[in-house]
Amino acid sequence: MDIRQLRYFIAVAEHLNFTEAAKRLYVAQPAVSQQIASLEKRLGVKLFRRNKLSVELTSAGSVFLQDAREIVERFALSIEHARQAEAGLVGTISIGLLSVSVRDFLPSVVRAFRSKYPQVTIHFRFENIGQLTNKLLSGEIDLAFTLSHGLHNLGGVTYKPLWTQPYSIILPHDHPLADQPNLSIAQLEHEPFVMLEREESPQGYDYVLSMCAKHGFSPRIVSQASRTDAVLMIVDAGIGVTVLSRHLLLYASPTLRFIDIQGEDHSVDVVASYKTANANPAVPLFIQEIETALERIRANQA
Repeated sequence: MDIRQLRYFIAVAEHLNFTEAAKRLYVAQPAVSQQIASLEKRLGVKLFRRNKLSVELTSAGSVFLQDAREIVERFALSIEHARQAEAGLVGTISIGLLSVSVRDFLPSVVRAFRSKYPQVTIHFRFENIGQLTNKLLSGEIDLAFTLSHGLHNLGGVTYKPLWTQPYSIILPHDHPLADQPNLSIAQLEHEPFVMLEREESPQGYDYVLSMCAKHGFSPRIVSQASRTDAVLMIVDAGIGVTVLSRHLLLYASPTLRFIDIQGEDHSVDVVASYKTANANPAVPLFIQEIETALERIRANQA
């Protein structure tokens, strides 16, 4: 039994005439008779009572007609769902993000995406930078909003820069250098450092070490934490200083001081990254909404 046989059966049942059903199906009448006979043999029941003057549904045929219509309708719906899924109109997308990097940007993007593609379910995962990278590479997430450090070294990863965040030297308010408009990394040579644990942000950790190395010293790390808010709290307690992206200023204690870094540019891009080979069709659709949002922001700034 196949869908064609069900369609032939429905046509005959609706017209109660094999010749008329064949015309509507654009096939020869013998083909319709053959398929109906094959269907009846497969089911083991008679679907029609036929004579030279009329065609009528049997009791079994009347019952089977309702089911046949539902099967054909469901089959057509399944085809449409498959086509929509291939186009990214139905499905899921898993997004990983840092807790604060796109906090003001992402909600409007998500609203626009859900308005266009309401049948795509979005899953969010808040992770640290190291976990975002690992889960992006393993395929656990489709898209990661993260920082650009080290992404150019990862094969098979594409990323779209959203904006640039400068690094800042972060000090407690009562630190002797806290009132300076800017500082050189070299001025931190004898300072105790508070760092985000390397496994939480391997690239960011190594970047700070490389900044210090360029100025001829290795930072004296006295404390580490697994979260940026914990790092900021430890600095605020006067235990040490740190160097982090300036976007954290929006969420930091007012008693902390974010000082510009002298000399060469020290900055990092906030990016939307994804595996180049990711076959999820919802990913390019989401990237398109990101690009639209960025264009709107640039137009407002012009």
